[in-house]
Amino acid sequence: MALFSVPALEFKKPAFFGICSIPFNSQPIWSKSLASRPLAIGARVNTRTESAKLRNRRLQKKYNGTPKAPRLSVFCSRKQLYAMLVDDQNKKCLFYGSTLQKSIRQNSPCSSIEAAKRVGEELIKACNDLNINEISSYDRNSLARGERMQAFEIAISNHGFLPR
Repeated sequence: MALFSVPALEFKKPAFFGICSIPFNSQPIWSKSLASRPLAIGARVNTRTESAKLRNRRLQKKYNGTPKAPRLSVFCSRKQLYAMLVDDQNKKCLFYGSTLQKSIRQNSPCSSIEAAKRVGEELIKACNDLNINEISSYDRNSLARGERMQAFEIAISNHGFLPR
C-alpha cells in the first residue's frame, strides 16, 4: 500500500480571517525597515514663547476685568514698559501708559527705570479719576520681574493695587 504524501498547504490568496502564505518562523517585514532607519526625535510642538501666549489666553478667560475692577496687563520689552487697565466685559482699555510717552519722559532725560516708576504713578492717578479701588488680576504676560517691572510694581503696591 502506498502512503499518501500530502504537500504543505500554501495559500496563494488570503483565506479565512486574513491567513496568508507567510511561514510562521520568519520575521515580520516591518522590522527590517525600522532597523535600517535612525531614530529621530522631533522638537516639542510649542516653543517657550508660544506656551506663554497660550497660558496668557487661558488666564484672560479666567480673570475678566470689570469697569470697577479691571485687569492690569503689563508688558516689558528689552527697553520699554507698557501698562494697560482693561475692562474685558465692555472690551475697553481704561488706561494706557508706556515709558515712551512724552508726558511720562518729560523734558528732562530719565532712565527707563525712573520712567517705569512714573508709569505706575500715572496709573494710580488714572485709577483715582475713574474711581477704581481694586484690580481683578495682575497680568505680567509670563515675563520675569526685571528692574523696570519691579520699579513699576513698587509704585502701584504703595497704593495697594497688587492683589495678594
